[in-house]
Amino acid sequence: MKEQIIGIIQSALDGATTTVPASVIELSVPDEPAFGHYSTNIAMRIAKEKCKKPMEIAAELASAIAEKAPANFFARVEAAVPGFVNFWLSDDAVRNEFAKIAGDAAYGKNKNLAGKTVMVEFTDPNPFKLFHIGHLMSNTIGESFSRLYGASGAKVLRANYQGDVGLHVARAVWGMAHAQKDMPGERADLVEKMAFLGDAYASGSRAYGDESDLEARGAIDVLNEKIYSRSDDAVNELYDIGRKWSLEYFETIYARLGTKFDCYFFESDMVKEGLAAVLAREDIFIKSEGATVFPGERYGLHTRVFINSRGLPTYEAKELGLNKKKFEEYPLDLSVIVTGNEIVDYFRVLLKAMELALPPEVAERTRHMPHGMLRLPTGKMSSRTGDVVTGESLLEKAKLALREKVSERSSLDDAEREEVTEAIAVGAIKYSILKQNPGQDIIFDFEKSLSFEGDSGPYLQYAYARLKSIIRKAGEGSGSGIAAEADLAELGSEAELALIRKLFEFPDVVARAAEALMPNAVATYLHKLAVAANKFYETTPILKDENAPRRAVRLALAQGAARTIATGLSLLGIKTLEKI
Repeated sequence: MKEQIIGIIQSALDGATTTVPASVIELSVPDEPAFGHYSTNIAMRIAKEKCKKPMEIAAELASAIAEKAPANFFARVEAAVPGFVNFWLSDDAVRNEFAKIAGDAAYGKNKNLAGKTVMVEFTDPNPFKLFHIGHLMSNTIGESFSRLYGASGAKVLRANYQGDVGLHVARAVWGMAHAQKDMPGERADLVEKMAFLGDAYASGSRAYGDESDLEARGAIDVLNEKIYSRSDDAVNELYDIGRKWSLEYFETIYARLGTKFDCYFFESDMVKEGLAAVLAREDIFIKSEGATVFPGERYGLHTRVFINSRGLPTYEAKELGLNKKKFEEYPLDLSVIVTGNEIVDYFRVLLKAMELALPPEVAERTRHMPHGMLRLPTGKMSSRTGDVVTGESLLEKAKLALREKVSERSSLDDAEREEVTEAIAVGAIKYSILKQNPGQDIIFDFEKSLSFEGDSGPYLQYAYARLKSIIRKAGEGSGSGIAAEADLAELGSEAELALIRKLFEFPDVVARAAEALMPNAVATYLHKLAVAANKFYETTPILKDENAPRRAVRLALAQGAARTIATGLSLLGIKTLEKI
């Protein structure tokens, strides 16, 4: 619908001014009905060029648009101060457009990135450490980015880069060695194994941070080098056990969150890659106090160490090797890296080093997307002390709070109720993250996020379930499209027409969200759509309607709304539920 209206505006502008490309014509959907179903500010944008007042151009344009539009397409077109042109679609135009989209299973998706390959790197938890709520936020945002790119026709590769070497690993292995007698056996539960690793990491971190315990600090530094070199069998055994447990644990969480990674990269595999990338460019990286650094000050940035005084590559060097490897192994048109915004400055340096030291396409096609922090009302988290808020603990707390609410609403058996509660808990957390701009910090509000009312994930899942319940009760095949006996003229109430007009917005919302990487645009739209759908089925008789043609077309509208909600929730990585 938006493209049709923009085409009419362009046609009306032809001859009245220089050619205006479609990309310049902004068409918005006003929140207030008094300002039209759609509105454009193009008159104000070209006023200076035409040496006329915006209202004068708007009045001329409104008249030209009314003439150029197909018969009975607009109910009215009006100029409004200070220079807007507002449009109201006719009821027939709304109904006719709905007939075109009602049975389109791919409605909302586009081919803007067809033929492109996009890699999205996200989550990136470190083995030997717990999966905390920061990883949960990264996973939620990265998965939605991936789905938005996929909805735009791109081939998407989900990548996960994990720090399986480094000082944090040495601290954990030191803790494992000192508590080896208490180490769980291989048949122990994974929860028990991860609790042991968490305690080991916290113990090693405390020892390393104790300035009076120089012996422990020295031992951990030696362990770090042994882990890099794989030179000690006893250390290797502990390391391999801990790494295996961690990776198994992470996979259980990915499964709960609905993410399946295509590419796994590990820091241990990037040691040689990183060293080679740095040492090959002595014209860019310089020696400083026994280390090799990138002199960021030359480029308005800060200097960072890429190879330390012991000759080991730092995280920066290994990241350089990683990004080189990505483009060597895959034909990427775009590489997106999702991280917390606390390392924005780090990435500025890294991207500049990539630009100078790697093939030009690597930096040119790499995009860093930082996100804010997820916090609980109780405050910050810390894995150094062991007082870490894990992603699992947040999910379980959400499920506990939801169990009673779900039980009150459904007649499901125990297994079904557990599945539904899990899906609502995951959806509630994801929606609370994605309804905000990705760059903002978020404080997770349990009461609002888990409510079946208001702007929440459960509200959207429940709206979908109610629509599907109506369709199920109507019988097999109902609502799958516009039935032969349906009479579109039967759709005449404002609740029906408003819901259809809201459906028209979906393709543009998806395209804009993918281009700007803003899943919150989809979340905001879905809430408004669900409100319109709720008003529709609360005010409109459907199953009890004895008028067969009207009943058929209303069922088609219910199915169209349900399908669009399902597609939108899928773009957010949230499951739909047939029953709640």
